[in-house]
Parts: sequence; C-alpha cells; structure tokens
Amino acid sequence: MVVIRLRRGGMKKKPFYRIVAVDSRKKRDGAVIETIGYYDPKTEPPTIKVDMDKYNGWIEKGAKVSETVKNLVKKVG
Repeated sequence: MVVIRLRRGGMKKKPFYRIVAVDSRKKRDGAVIETIGYYDPKTEPPTIKVDMDKYNGWIEKGAKVSETVKNLVKKVG
C-alpha cells in the first residue's frame, strides 16, 4: 500500500522534511516512489510547498495520507 508521509532530512537539530509517496513497508527515510513537496519548520513562518496535482493523483490511486501531512495540506489550502 502506498502512503503519503514525511521523510526527514537536514542536520541534527535542523530538520527539513520532504512530503513523499512511499510503500508503507519502507523505513522512514527509505526509498520513495515520488516526492510531492517539502516542509521546513525552522523558517518563520514555516515553509510548506505541496504539488497539489501530484497529491490529488496519489489520493485518486488509493494512497493513504498520514495525519501530519493532512494537517500541513490543510494549512496550504
């Protein structure tokens, strides 16, 4: 099953997250199918960028979305 969730990047104490479509059996930072956007919580205000065409395409294909990503997408609009 495909899941849309966050993948952590950046350095220690300086997180940066990519919003990705990934097989649910993979590790948090494992191989991804497609990168959909990113989230940078360290900027003021936090930067959120989501490609809504890709996001909606994965939803139509039956991908599940994590609660955190749902909340971030709601903020984007």
